[in-house]
Amino acid sequence: MGSVFQNAFYIGNNFNTILYGIELTVYVLTIRALCRPGRRPCLGDKFLVIFSTVLLLLNTIFVATEAVFGEEMWIVNADYPGGQDAYLIDFASVWYQTFGTAASILLNLLSDAFLIYRCYIVWADVRIVLFPSVLFLATFALGISQLVASGIPHADYFAGFAQKLGTAYTSTIIALEIIVTALIYVRLLRLARTCGSSAAARRYTSGAAIFIESMALSTLCGIAYLVPYAMGSDISIFFLSIYVMSTCLAPMLIILRMTSGRAWTRHTTDTILTTTLGSEYPTATDTARTFGGDATTTAIGKDEEAGYSPTDAEPRR
Repeated sequence: MGSVFQNAFYIGNNFNTILYGIELTVYVLTIRALCRPGRRPCLGDKFLVIFSTVLLLLNTIFVATEAVFGEEMWIVNADYPGGQDAYLIDFASVWYQTFGTAASILLNLLSDAFLIYRCYIVWADVRIVLFPSVLFLATFALGISQLVASGIPHADYFAGFAQKLGTAYTSTIIALEIIVTALIYVRLLRLARTCGSSAAARRYTSGAAIFIESMALSTLCGIAYLVPYAMGSDISIFFLSIYVMSTCLAPMLIILRMTSGRAWTRHTTDTILTTTLGSEYPTATDTARTFGGDATTTAIGKDEEAGYSPTDAEPRR
């Protein structure tokens, strides 16, 4: 560890605070959407509030522990014998750093579980998520092993056995995210090509909607982190910060769309499939009608008006 690592760690902490502010904004917008006047409550509202809050709390723990460790290393113990690099080696596995690592791993697992769930919603076929679910179980086991290895006294997340185990864990979880993100992206892209150009269609199939629904943000950040981490580069700590923050922000953006009635739901998928007259994908004519091209009512584009919960629960009464 040298000056490059120290600088990357410092810059990463600054980016943490910026992205944390964005996450707080998204969280507040989500709560406001759930509490807006005239909105009919549904069974999934409590889950969305609890899940969003848990994600934010876990991310808060990560941001706080990274900030505290930086303060201890650069300010409180600025005159530590051997300098900042020696302090990093001696205290990299201090209890609150291990606590922050545990929070980031749990945050990652919750985020990926939500990603798999959204893949099932988009495809409406449990067979699609069988292999990702197996990979998820593997990442859970590797995540626990990585936490134990990096929490051993004088162990280092970025060096030695913990780094090798971390590479296996990170590779597996990024592979999972690439597969599931690709499944969602391809599914929505194929449907988008057959959809009409109405506003109701664009709310589900625009480039921004597909990017958010597929959680491509966290997947791309994960790839950017995996490469330098596997190479043992000192800049990996910066990309780790960005990746952990994205694993909180990406699902929260989907939840915001869900509470606003703009997210893809099981009702959306079912409506598309039932208008195809037996085809797996809708024809251009069927899709145009479904999305309100010529029809007087839009089944898909008005999920909330039809009384469907954004969390795919039963219709509201």
